[in-house]
Amino acid sequence: MMAARRPMQTRPASTADAGAYVDKAREFLRGAEDSLGLGNRVAAAGNAVHAGIDAADAITAARAAVVWKGEHSQSPAHLEKVGGEEGRKVAPHLRRLLPLKNRAKYDPDPIAAPEAKAAVTAAVRMVRIAEQAVRQVER
Repeated sequence: MMAARRPMQTRPASTADAGAYVDKAREFLRGAEDSLGLGNRVAAAGNAVHAGIDAADAITAARAAVVWKGEHSQSPAHLEKVGGEEGRKVAPHLRRLLPLKNRAKYDPDPIAAPEAKAAVTAAVRMVRIAEQAVRQVER
């Protein structure tokens, strides 16, 4: 009997894809910042998480020509492994953001203002680093 084949956890991505992921990350970040300004903490946190995920995808697309498609909980380790210096810088931020994903989307409890603000701050840092990574490969 053959061992079951483990499904691929990544998919190929191009430099153009990296740019598209940065654009998506910026859009979610704008939504996060606007939501935070309006006092919509759940929307701020949720958009910050999506901005961070797209920033991570931009970095791995730029650095390794792949993006993670497996469980989100495993994506920071992948980011550290293939994302170069940028990946190592943003992985801790992604680890902080990911636990908010399900809370923002499915949990009926509110998200505290300090948590929402910290999520947006993490997303800002991630997007800025992703922008730098993508600019370097677009030259």
